[in-house]
Amino acid sequence: MIFVGGSVVDPAETEAGGDLLMALLEHPVLVSSSQSFKAIPERKLSVSEGSKQSKCVYVFQREYATVDPALVDLVGTDEATTCLGVVIRNRKSGMISVAHMDSPDVVDVGLTQMLSQVLNHSSVSELDVHLIGGFDDASSKASHKTRSKRWEKMDGYSLPLCIKIIDTLQRSQENFCIQTLCVLGHNTRRDSEGNGYPIFNGFVAETSSGRIIPASFNRTLRCPEEIVRRIRMSVAYEDPSWKGRLLETYDTQNDQFKIAPCIWTSYQVRIAMKLQHLSDSEILNTCSTSPSAEAPDFVYNLKRYTTVLGLPDSSTTLEGYLFYEAASSIQEDRRRRLGKIHAGFFRLDLPPSVQQQHDQIDGAGAILFFTDGKSHFAS
Repeated sequence: MIFVGGSVVDPAETEAGGDLLMALLEHPVLVSSSQSFKAIPERKLSVSEGSKQSKCVYVFQREYATVDPALVDLVGTDEATTCLGVVIRNRKSGMISVAHMDSPDVVDVGLTQMLSQVLNHSSVSELDVHLIGGFDDASSKASHKTRSKRWEKMDGYSLPLCIKIIDTLQRSQENFCIQTLCVLGHNTRRDSEGNGYPIFNGFVAETSSGRIIPASFNRTLRCPEEIVRRIRMSVAYEDPSWKGRLLETYDTQNDQFKIAPCIWTSYQVRIAMKLQHLSDSEILNTCSTSPSAEAPDFVYNLKRYTTVLGLPDSSTTLEGYLFYEAASSIQEDRRRRLGKIHAGFFRLDLPPSVQQQHDQIDGAGAILFFTDGKSHFAS
């Protein structure tokens, strides 16, 4: 069930004819909160030498993380265009979960994953919700007030995702108090030709207060193991173990990054190899849901991980990015040298005769990291 400003929102009583998302986008309280959010200067986060540092957990696309304010200061995400950043915070405990959702397919199970460590099952939980991202990428330039019929066509990528999230929150037995709804038209700016772009691509949550701030992250904070996590995000859609689920990255109770295993297919490797022969503009138009709205480093980042994914097994090892499954095979001196504890995110590197038996599964495993390290602090 959804609340705004302390009251239940009943879509049947609105002028929007039962369209709950429409009603929420036009709700005076949420319109005001979106305006207030957009008035906050964007915070640019990076590792800064010699300054006071805060412990930060970064969430990539299709990942989620639930953090304890006693252990983590900041949690956030960026690089969202048609994706949505979702924040759920328990007012009483302060536990806060952040997800970067990229498809309606991950919403049902994804919200359950987020709530698993946010809810206090011994009492009724008051849950604050913030939804940020998902600019208006639809082809029509109609305003919110004229869109109810067009919405039935589910234009663009952002709209179906917004509708799915709101519908799932409404059908839940939990009480969700929406505090911020900076999506679609509220998160869209237009150029002189009417082309739409997101106003904000990311945010950070201050865990002590629950305050949400527009933010962008320097590559120094998109860690640990940026390349591994980007590969996992790009290939997980074909891994049946992650169907309909958000990718697990952070162990809340033990305050550790634990990058859960994922598999990929030889077909995906061939795609990665083909991308290496395309121009930047071809890559952008092939791989992005919103080519004109992507950040300047979108193609560069994609090349970084598709190059690793497409490396020939026979000539290149992936040590430093991907590691063999058996933890016992990783010697202590390597562990100390790498400064991490690895438990096996790996790519199979087998003789051709054996490799044929594994043609459809080229990788699996997990990596374990502690968050207490210089590279995980922000200023």
